[in-house]
Amino acid sequence: MAPGNQTQFTEFILLGFSEEPGQQGPLFGLFLGIYLVTVVGNLLIILAIGSDSHLHTPMYFFLSNLSFVDICMVSTTVPKMLVSILTQNKTIPYGDCLAQMSFFIVFIGLDHFLLTAMAYDRFVAICHPLHYTAIMSPRFCSLLVLLSWIISFLDSLLHSLMVTQLSFCRDHEIQHFFCDLAEVLKLSCSDTLINFVLIYLVIGLLGILPLTGILFSYSQICSSILKVPSAQGKYKAFSTCGSHLSVVSLFYGTGFGVYLSSSTTHSSWKSTVASAMYAVVTPMLNPFIYTLRNKDIKDALRKLISRIASSQ
Repeated sequence: MAPGNQTQFTEFILLGFSEEPGQQGPLFGLFLGIYLVTVVGNLLIILAIGSDSHLHTPMYFFLSNLSFVDICMVSTTVPKMLVSILTQNKTIPYGDCLAQMSFFIVFIGLDHFLLTAMAYDRFVAICHPLHYTAIMSPRFCSLLVLLSWIISFLDSLLHSLMVTQLSFCRDHEIQHFFCDLAEVLKLSCSDTLINFVLIYLVIGLLGILPLTGILFSYSQICSSILKVPSAQGKYKAFSTCGSHLSVVSLFYGTGFGVYLSSSTTHSSWKSTVASAMYAVVTPMLNPFIYTLRNKDIKDALRKLISRIASSQ
C-alpha cells in the first residue's frame, strides 16, 4: 500500500457503548462516578502511604505505585469517552488514538509487573522472613519498578511503531470506547499478521510469565503457611497477602474475560463491556479491596483524614 493512502487518513470514530440518545446521560453519570471514585480512592491510598512512616515498606511502596498506575490508566481512556458523550462527537484524531493506545499498553504492562513484584515481596516475607530486609532493599524495589517502566515502555513503543507502518483506507469505526490495539488493527487494509503474532507473543511473555511467577509465589506461600502449627499463625500469615490475592484474581479474571469474550462472541457490545470491567472497574475496586482488608491502610487513612480535618 502506498504511503499516500496512510497520510490521507486523519481520524477514527469511537462507537462506545451505545448510540441511543436516551442512554447517553446514564452512561455519562456512571463513568464520571467511576472515574472520580477511582482517582480519589487511589490518590488517598498514595497519600496515606506517603504520610505514614510505618507504611514505608516494600509492600506499600509497590501498592502506591500500583495506585498511581491505576489513576493513569483510567485517565487514558475515560476522560475522552466522557467528552465524546457530552459533545456527541465520537471522532478521535489518528495521533490522539495512537497516543491513547500507547499509554494504555504501558499502564496495563505496569499492572502485570507490579502485581508480580508484590507477589514476590509476599513470598520473601513469608517464606524467607530472616532474609527479607536484605533481599527487599529499597534499592532493589526501586530497580524492580524502574525495570517495569522500561519494559512496558519498550513494549508499547514496539507496537506503536508497527501500527504507524500500516495503512487505513476503509471503515474507520472502532467498536470500542477507546483505541484498543486489537480493534485498531482490524481496521487496517495492510497485512497485520506480524502485528497479531507480536500481540500473542507479548501476551505470552509479559502476561503469562508474570502470572506464572505469581502462582509459583503463592504455591510456596501456601506450603509455608500450612507448616505453621497454630491456626492463629496461619490466619496472620495469610491475612498479609489476602488483599493482593484478591486484586490479582480480579485483574486476571477480568483480563481473561476480555480475551475469551473477544474470541468466542461476535457481539462487539459484550466485548466492550468486558474491556470496561478490565480497564475501568478493576482500578476502581482496588482501593476498596486494600482498604477493607488491610488494617494498616485503614489506620493510615484515619490519621490522614483527621490531619486534613484539623488543618481546616
